[in-house]
Amino acid sequence: MSENTCDVLIVGAGVAGLTAARALAEAGLSVMILEARDRIGGRIFTQRIGNEVIELGAEFIHGRPPSLWSILNEAGLSVTERDGVPFCFQMPRLTRCDDLQGDLFQPLAALEEHSGTDLTFAEYLDRVPIPEIKRGHLISFVEGFNAADHRQISIASLGAQQKAEANIEGDLAFHIRGGYDQLPSYLARRISQSKGTIRRNTPVHEIRWQPDHIEAGTPAGIFTARKAVITLPLGVLKSGDVLFTPPPTEALAAVSRIRMGKACRLSLLFPEPFWCTLSQPSGLDKLSFLFAFSEMPPVWWTQHPGPANYITAWVGGPRSARLASLAPDELARQACNTLATIFNLEAGMLLRSLKGCYTHDWQHDPYSLGAYSYIAAGGLNAPAQLSQPVANTIFFAGEHTDTTAQWGTVHAAIGSGLRAANQIMI
Repeated sequence: MSENTCDVLIVGAGVAGLTAARALAEAGLSVMILEARDRIGGRIFTQRIGNEVIELGAEFIHGRPPSLWSILNEAGLSVTERDGVPFCFQMPRLTRCDDLQGDLFQPLAALEEHSGTDLTFAEYLDRVPIPEIKRGHLISFVEGFNAADHRQISIASLGAQQKAEANIEGDLAFHIRGGYDQLPSYLARRISQSKGTIRRNTPVHEIRWQPDHIEAGTPAGIFTARKAVITLPLGVLKSGDVLFTPPPTEALAAVSRIRMGKACRLSLLFPEPFWCTLSQPSGLDKLSFLFAFSEMPPVWWTQHPGPANYITAWVGGPRSARLASLAPDELARQACNTLATIFNLEAGMLLRSLKGCYTHDWQHDPYSLGAYSYIAAGGLNAPAQLSQPVANTIFFAGEHTDTTAQWGTVHAAIGSGLRAANQIMI
């Protein structure tokens, strides 16, 4: 076998690709990963600034999904549960969320039992009597959590998502001490130990195929295999930047019914966690999440209970476009103005004390072209369709192909990689 030939080509060294490659390599197949970036991990992207570990991409472990936790335990990675006190800001008052939210999420919970025609969340809200302020908060939450446009996201998918979260204790959140990038690094080591290969800086621009024969065109030449696992992010698949010859028509039709979400996140690093020094309202030293739906950015979180001198801001959905293209210094100014409003502080003081603003533009990153996926109205079965092998030769994986309603998560990516590997090994 030449150095450009193997049993299975994996396109993309995100968690889905690494998981599939590990399983296949340990089963004795020759495996090669072609990764466009100069790093592995995909949308897991950890940056270290002094003693601070800052995530620019995926950060949270949502609940206790077995596929993810088994790898964490196997790798010996240390995990901390995120707890603390959530606060809500509604001009001019900052208070614990328990005092403000009430039954805000009841219309979302009702979707678990929805059995009628699938609608967009916007259409659903038009049919449910909800006060205008509560409606705005619900839209902000759905768009923020799902990086989605509420005028497109499927309510059937929202209901399925909530049921799926209940099955894995999805109300719990954890993070990996020392950085999420330890997870893909561990998987890469296991692949290397099984004689698998990872080629960085090797973007695939064309996949020519026929049953049991793959040719992947790259700037470094043609790579051939009997099978291929395609783990390109949904945004890249939708862009058409990678040409399939011939096109897998049914799979691409499924891609058209899934949306790539938009989001902007940034972390502001200070000399100390200034919010912990404020006496009013009480409990800010235990601040976890901060929701300020009328502000921009509208969602914030700290690293509590872990020590950290930075606070992270998040905006998901269409509103993220206002921030996504800004330079870090402009983002920092906007974010400090919002923090000053929330905490009743002087914006200039915060900006002068700021040590750095850390962000990554996932929307314009050519190897992601967005944050993570969500399902458009009428598209609930699209991930299942996309997860089906194409002529037992092309296998799609990635969080957008998840069939357990846990799209947009690391554990969905892991599960999809295992599924694709099992399909090949049958």
